[in-house]
Order: sequence, then structure tokens, then C-alpha cells
Amino acid sequence: MKHLLSTKEVAKYLGVNEKMVYALISEKGLPATKATGKWLFPSHLVEQWIESRTMNYPRRMESAAVEGEVLVVAGSNDILLDRMLKLFMERHSDYLAAFCNLGSLGGLKAVRRGQCHIATSHLMENAEGEYNFAAAAQELDEKPAVVNFCYREQGFVVAKGNPRGVAGAGDIAQGGLTVVNRPLGTGTRLLFDTLLTQAGADPHTVKGYENEAGRHMDVGIEVLAGRADTGMAIRTVAARLDLGFVPVQWERFDLIIPKEHFFDKPVQLFLGLLNEPEFHKAAEELEGYDTSRSGRVVYPGEAVKP
Repeated sequence: MKHLLSTKEVAKYLGVNEKMVYALISEKGLPATKATGKWLFPSHLVEQWIESRTMNYPRRMESAAVEGEVLVVAGSNDILLDRMLKLFMERHSDYLAAFCNLGSLGGLKAVRRGQCHIATSHLMENAEGEYNFAAAAQELDEKPAVVNFCYREQGFVVAKGNPRGVAGAGDIAQGGLTVVNRPLGTGTRLLFDTLLTQAGADPHTVKGYENEAGRHMDVGIEVLAGRADTGMAIRTVAARLDLGFVPVQWERFDLIIPKEHFFDKPVQLFLGLLNEPEFHKAAEELEGYDTSRSGRVVYPGEAVKP
């Protein structure tokens, strides 16, 4: 497939007529851009759009269920989360806490398979600040509990002093900058792709786009080492590495918990940490976090920003 599809090509790919394509754009959120005056469809976003709407996944296998004195968290990585998992094991030495860095979408898939107690996710749905519910509805058979872990600030990490003058995705779209990317299925990658498409760029033409960093901190290390001019990551990465930061938006970072595990003892012990002074103090020290709603159950339609 081409990187950018025409209306006719995407209609053929989806097996619908061209009129239906326009309806899918307006009613179903089919990813599209009109940067050139006519509708174009980034092929990778079309594929993600199809995957996000796939139904009838196999149900969880009972043999994969997580049990015992262990807490398994999977999904999007976060520095404050790492600290809280460490605190969890310090407070509850009989328990083992494990984190699997799978990206937001990967975390939801792990929940579906019964491989973890909690998924961490920041999959943006709209500009009003809604996150995670649509993706969870597509991936899971039953509605999970959604608990806010924190809000955090996303943006472009740049060299100290921002010598390349990066102001946003528009500068990257113009070419001349080398980026470092995040893997497919991560909320940061989806946000980056969206920003590039809105700026009129074919992401695959951006230098360094295929260079993927597994963690937010790895993005900062690539910039610090001079191997990339910029990359999307959370503000605390720039603060910890003494780098520059160009803010883009605050995002809601949630804990997605299947109802069957919500009252499990390790899950409740972990959620209890979100009310501890140590949690809020750690967030203040790291920078770029807002914990004013941490520990609260979130419901669709709230879309509250910090």
C-alpha cells in the first residue's frame, strides 16, 4: 500500500463505495487529511482505525489468569508509575510488582487475555480531553473500571536552549529535523502521527521516523546524545536530563482495571498509594504531573482537564 491513499484507493481497500468513505470520515472518524485540497488517507492510520474497531476477539484463557501475591501492570510506561511500583514493594514486601512495557494498546490487549491486573493507557479520543473509553470498549468484552493515575504534560523534547528552534509539528513537517519515535500502539506515537498529519506531513518521510525508543526516557537520551533533534515525551524527561521542552498538551493517564480484579488485594493496596503524601510529593519532584484527580474513578463524558 502507498503511504497516502486516495479516496478511490481507500474505498477499494475497505470494500465500500466512495460515497461511504465520506460518511466514514464524518461519522466514524476515519483518519483523513485535506492538506493538499483533496482527501488523502495515511495508510498506517487507516490500518490502526480498522484494528481499533475489530470485534469478537478471543476471550481470556483461564490458564493465563494472574493470581497470588503478585501485581502485574502492563501498558504505557511512566516514570511516576515506576516510583509507585517500587514504593508498593517497599510497603508490601510479601508482594511482587511487575510492569510490562507494551504501550497503551498493548496493555489493553493484555487485560483482554487475562495477563495483567491493570493496564496503563493514555489513548486520546478527542480534543475535549476524553481518553481510553473508546479503545477499552473495542478491546474488552466488559466495561472496566477506569481510575485516574495522573495527568501529565506531553511535548517535544529538544536540546537545551532549543538550538533548532522547534516550535511544534509544523517545523518537523517542513523537513530538516531528525526525530526519534515511539513504538506502534503507544499513545505518544498516535498523538505524534496525528500532529504530523494535521501539519500536512507524510510521517514516513520524516527523518528518523522509523527509529523507535521503547520508553519516554529513551527519547530524551537520544536527544541528549545528539542522535535526534527532537521526539515526543513527557516533561519530566526533559527536566531530569536538563533538556529543553516544547509543551503540546496535558493528557489523562489512566489505570484500566477489569472488574474481576478491581477488589483484588494487590490492586486495592496499589490504589491506596495514590492517596499517600509520598505519591504527591514524588509527582511534584518529577515535574510535569498533576495529581489533583489521582485515585478517582473516571466516567465517560467527564473529560476534565487539570
